[in-house]
Amino acid sequence: MYAVIKTGGKQYKVQQGDTIRVEKLDASEGDSIKLDTVLMLTDGDKVTLGTPLVEGASVSATVTSQGRGEKIKIIKFKRRKQYRRQMGHRQAYTELAITGISA
Repeated sequence: MYAVIKTGGKQYKVQQGDTIRVEKLDASEGDSIKLDTVLMLTDGDKVTLGTPLVEGASVSATVTSQGRGEKIKIIKFKRRKQYRRQMGHRQAYTELAITGISA
Protein backbone atom coordinates (compact mmCIF):
# COMPACT_ATOMS: atom_id res chain seq x y z
CA MET A 1 0.00 0.00 0.00
CA TYR A 2 1.28 3.44 -0.86
CA ALA A 3 -0.05 6.98 -0.96
CA VAL A 4 0.78 10.25 -2.69
CA ILE A 5 0.71 13.15 -0.22
CA LYS A 6 1.21 16.88 -0.62
CA THR A 7 3.12 18.99 1.88
CA GLY A 8 5.20 22.13 1.51
CA GLY A 9 4.05 22.61 -2.10
CA LYS A 10 5.56 19.29 -3.18
CA GLN A 11 4.17 15.79 -3.70
CA TYR A 12 5.69 12.63 -2.20
CA LYS A 13 5.01 8.95 -2.83
CA VAL A 14 5.20 7.21 0.56
CA GLN A 15 4.87 3.71 1.99
CA GLN A 16 4.88 2.52 5.57
CA GLY A 17 8.47 2.47 6.84
CA ASP A 18 9.76 5.18 4.46
CA THR A 19 11.83 8.14 5.64
CA ILE A 20 11.34 11.42 3.75
CA ARG A 21 12.60 14.99 4.01
CA VAL A 22 9.92 17.65 3.66
CA GLU A 23 9.81 21.43 4.06
CA LYS A 24 10.10 22.52 7.70
CA LEU A 25 7.05 21.71 9.84
CA ASP A 26 6.23 23.17 13.26
CA ALA A 27 6.81 20.02 15.30
CA SER A 28 9.57 18.87 17.62
CA GLU A 29 11.55 15.64 17.41
CA GLY A 30 9.59 12.58 18.48
CA ASP A 31 6.18 14.17 17.81
CA SER A 32 3.59 12.17 15.92
CA ILE A 33 1.85 14.10 13.13
CA LYS A 34 -1.03 13.37 10.78
CA LEU A 35 -0.90 14.40 7.10
CA ASP A 36 -4.43 14.78 5.70
CA THR A 37 -3.64 15.99 2.17
CA VAL A 38 -3.70 12.59 0.46
CA LEU A 39 -3.99 12.91 -3.33
CA MET A 40 -3.94 9.21 -4.25
CA LEU A 41 -4.18 5.92 -2.40
CA THR A 42 -3.20 2.50 -3.78
CA ASP A 43 -3.87 -0.88 -2.19
CA GLY A 44 -2.74 -3.65 -4.56
CA ASP A 45 -4.82 -3.25 -7.73
CA LYS A 46 -7.32 -0.88 -6.11
CA VAL A 47 -6.46 2.76 -6.89
CA THR A 48 -8.35 5.66 -5.30
CA LEU A 49 -7.84 9.10 -6.84
CA GLY A 50 -8.87 12.22 -4.97
CA THR A 51 -10.85 15.10 -6.40
CA PRO A 52 -8.60 16.83 -5.30
CA LEU A 53 -8.19 14.94 -1.98
CA VAL A 54 -9.14 11.40 -0.95
CA GLU A 55 -11.98 11.64 1.61
CA GLY A 56 -11.09 10.29 5.05
CA ALA A 57 -7.56 9.20 4.13
CA SER A 58 -4.55 10.20 6.18
CA VAL A 59 -0.89 9.33 6.65
CA SER A 60 0.64 9.21 10.13
CA ALA A 61 4.31 9.99 10.62
CA THR A 62 6.85 10.58 13.38
CA VAL A 63 9.31 13.49 13.29
CA THR A 64 12.81 12.01 13.47
CA SER A 65 14.86 15.20 13.07
CA GLN A 66 14.89 18.87 12.12
CA GLY A 67 17.80 20.31 10.20
CA ARG A 68 19.18 22.39 7.38
CA GLY A 69 20.30 21.10 3.99
CA GLU A 70 23.51 21.61 2.07
CA LYS A 71 24.54 25.16 1.20
CA ILE A 72 23.54 26.28 -2.28
CA LYS A 73 25.67 29.03 -3.79
CA ILE A 74 24.02 31.79 -5.80
CA ILE A 75 26.39 33.70 -8.07
CA LYS A 76 25.58 36.74 -10.24
CA PHE A 77 28.24 37.69 -12.75
CA LYS A 78 28.52 40.09 -15.69
CA ARG A 79 31.66 39.79 -17.76
CA ARG A 80 33.90 42.80 -18.36
CA LYS A 81 31.84 44.99 -15.98
CA GLN A 82 33.62 44.26 -12.68
CA TYR A 83 30.31 42.92 -11.31
CA ARG A 84 30.22 39.85 -9.09
CA ARG A 85 27.80 38.95 -6.27
CA GLN A 86 27.82 35.75 -4.27
CA MET A 87 25.26 34.52 -1.75
CA GLY A 88 24.45 31.25 -0.05
CA HIS A 89 21.28 29.55 1.16
CA ARG A 90 20.53 26.55 3.40
CA GLN A 91 16.95 25.27 3.30
CA ALA A 92 15.39 24.03 6.54
CA TYR A 93 13.82 20.57 6.49
CA THR A 94 11.93 18.11 8.67
CA GLU A 95 12.71 14.40 8.41
CA LEU A 96 9.65 12.15 8.78
CA ALA A 97 9.34 8.39 9.32
CA ILE A 98 6.04 7.13 7.89
CA THR A 99 4.32 4.93 10.48
CA GLY A 100 0.99 4.19 8.84
CA ILE A 101 -1.49 4.84 6.03
CA SER A 102 -5.21 4.78 6.72
CA ALA A 103 -8.01 4.95 4.16
